[in-house]
Amino acid sequence: MSLPSTSRREFFKVSGALVVSFSFVSCETGDPEISKELPGSLSTNPNLDAWLRIQSDGRVRIFTGKAELGQGIKTALLQIAAEELDVRLDQMDIVSADTAITPDEGYTAGSMSIQRSGIAIRSAAAEARSILLEIAASHLGLLSSELNVKEGLISGVGNAQSVSYGHLIGPKTLHRRVTGTAKPKSPDQYRLVGKSVHRRDIAQKVFAETTFIQDLKLDGMLHARVLRPPSYGAQLLSVNDTLVSEMPGFISLVRDGSFLAVVSRREDQAIAAVDVLRANCKWTSGIKLPDSTTLAQSLRQASSDSSVVSTSGSNLREVASHSVEADYFKPFIAHASVGPSCALAHYSSSQMKVWTHAQGVFPLRSALSTVLELPEEKIRVIHMDGSGCYGHNGADDVACDAALIARALPERAIRVQWMRGDEFAWEPLGSAMSIHTKGSMDKDGNIVEWHHDLWSFPHSTRPGRRRSTLLAAWHLASSEASPIARNIPLSSGGADRNAVPLYSFPNHVITKHFIHEMPVRVSALRSLGAYANVFAIESFIDELAQAGNIDPLEIRLRHLKDYRAREVLLAATEIAGVKPTVPGCGRGLGFARYKNQGAYVAVVADVIVDRSTGDVRVMQAFAAVDVGQVVNPDGLRNQIEGGMLQSTSWTLKEEMQIESDAMLSTDWSSYPILNFEEAPKLQVTVLERQEELPVGAGEAAQGPTAAAIANAIFYASGVRFRTLPITSKRVLDALSRV
Repeated sequence: MSLPSTSRREFFKVSGALVVSFSFVSCETGDPEISKELPGSLSTNPNLDAWLRIQSDGRVRIFTGKAELGQGIKTALLQIAAEELDVRLDQMDIVSADTAITPDEGYTAGSMSIQRSGIAIRSAAAEARSILLEIAASHLGLLSSELNVKEGLISGVGNAQSVSYGHLIGPKTLHRRVTGTAKPKSPDQYRLVGKSVHRRDIAQKVFAETTFIQDLKLDGMLHARVLRPPSYGAQLLSVNDTLVSEMPGFISLVRDGSFLAVVSRREDQAIAAVDVLRANCKWTSGIKLPDSTTLAQSLRQASSDSSVVSTSGSNLREVASHSVEADYFKPFIAHASVGPSCALAHYSSSQMKVWTHAQGVFPLRSALSTVLELPEEKIRVIHMDGSGCYGHNGADDVACDAALIARALPERAIRVQWMRGDEFAWEPLGSAMSIHTKGSMDKDGNIVEWHHDLWSFPHSTRPGRRRSTLLAAWHLASSEASPIARNIPLSSGGADRNAVPLYSFPNHVITKHFIHEMPVRVSALRSLGAYANVFAIESFIDELAQAGNIDPLEIRLRHLKDYRAREVLLAATEIAGVKPTVPGCGRGLGFARYKNQGAYVAVVADVIVDRSTGDVRVMQAFAAVDVGQVVNPDGLRNQIEGGMLQSTSWTLKEEMQIESDAMLSTDWSSYPILNFEEAPKLQVTVLERQEELPVGAGEAAQGPTAAAIANAIFYASGVRFRTLPITSKRVLDALSRV
């Protein structure tokens, strides 16, 4: 593959689009023709031609700042655009996440792609169709109300005359701001949205037509490996490069402070060189790390900022007949992406190009600008498919590695791929969390008081304008102190995401104890604090049900006013049917509305506990989901199924093992994940609500699945497990004490 060097102007020339220019200027609120409340990402990217272009042959190209991470977003966005434009899907292409040619939509995170990019593309496509209908009406001598569109061809009702989109488009036809006045179609007019459509990328991946970033090759490409410090906080004192410089394929050694990298002609040569280099470096000692065996206690004792997240009622206790308290814990967990992080970079004539699988190309560009001391307009960041993501993993960091090395070796393409040990030892982890719950019930079994206290490190230190969010910036000679991390505020939330139950309790207090000082790198991992909070809430609901001798479904329905929440619970239990009559089998239930404003998900899990070994097997799990308007039902089921599988792995297996001076989990044997043989049978039912606004689903199933499994284990074994993961060793130890 030749090194891409296409400029923005050349890109449009090659594409055949007749739109000659476009920019990302913010909407001027003083313009009376512009809606002050444009939907989704249109509010920050109001130019129509930022979102779509129509070529002279009638082919449509859609642009999105959101990245395809395997969630099928490209297919869903094409469905939305094709629906509004009345064109076939095979008449369309989509370009995503490239700082030179797509709108800036920040991160692809939080299950927000449909809510932000989808709604923007829907409105932009509706407006483009309206504009073209007006032009066609003039061209055909008809009223726009007398026209219809099919496959990009506009014709009059009962009239033989017709004209195509491609014929009507002119140099500046769509070079205008979106007004927000064009009304998108109503759900009863849909022919594509709401239908299961085959994803283009699946066949491409199966037949190796898609190039993952790990497989990307550029002409003259060199391979680099970065030698990290032996532990957090260690600094490089000296390096003897004599042996390395004599090794086959050696090109260069790049050093800046404690940042040290070797560059070779081949990847195997770079791997061999960095191993030799490791034995010829001297480092200072590092900082003390939290011991995973005492982490639950140390979280509660750490210095924290305490604040009440939500409160209601007078907290009167005299109506309570009995109370229950419990403590729950979630350890540090890794993203555990199957493919180690990888990036390529090329520096030429003060221009830096970076190919990455990061979730936010624009924020990464800002961070690289501060590290490289280059203006943002001199940096182009291009997203490519990566094998695994799930949040802020090492993708941004390896991009910085590649860029720093490329700057040191101009005119050469540099490829950097982390090793598995690099990934586990240095990627940002999902924060550990400790939760204390307390609840009281009256004599009729109603929950009258609810307390939820959580202790947590930050859940996002994603790149932006702060250089110290990138790993390599820690080790440069010009390194800066890490900034104080802050919690993402509600309604989205970070540590406190989903900490406020959707249930209606007359008295509740939700308190967050936020720990700013991070002993290890932490950042966004799928669902952020929602996984631990929902696990605790839904486990504790079951504990209260047991204390009050109430059915677990009944106690939930009794305290839910939201009819959509009630319906997903009833749907999940209905499709689950009767619990299997298998020895040692238990059935559990879990529910949440993601962020209390997104997708509703209820999960029923059937679990078998082997009392002789402690092994836990999730036989099958059922889910009901309500995401409002559904774009692609099959894609939605895939997202829920993926979340359920990942949550099963987190809940039963995953935990970063840490000692005071080292990360012990550095490979798949020391950090096991769910394997194919252990995967449960899954069934997902989708509730039809096409009249509602669409929301994302990628992170909605994690919490409910964890709770359903934990509750099922209790009913199978008679033991309540409140510490994750629920490993066979923990189960066997607990059963031996019963």
